[in-house]
Amino acid sequence: MAKHPFSELPRWQQIGTLVLAPIEVILTVTAAVDLARRPADRIRGPKALWWLGILVQPVGPIVYLKWARRR
Repeated sequence: MAKHPFSELPRWQQIGTLVLAPIEVILTVTAAVDLARRPADRIRGPKALWWLGILVQPVGPIVYLKWARRR
């Protein structure tokens, strides 16, 4: 797989990266902070699996925030 400098990417890929990368980071950090602070009895399933799950980008943090937390 050839690696290209950011400046050589098409304009739409540059813009997409600059828009989506921060969103992905914010979702991951939000999910990680919530998982660290939330007691295990308020999470569906084992915490250890959710730690691995939130690392599956980009769907892991979204799935955690949507379905793993008990209210």
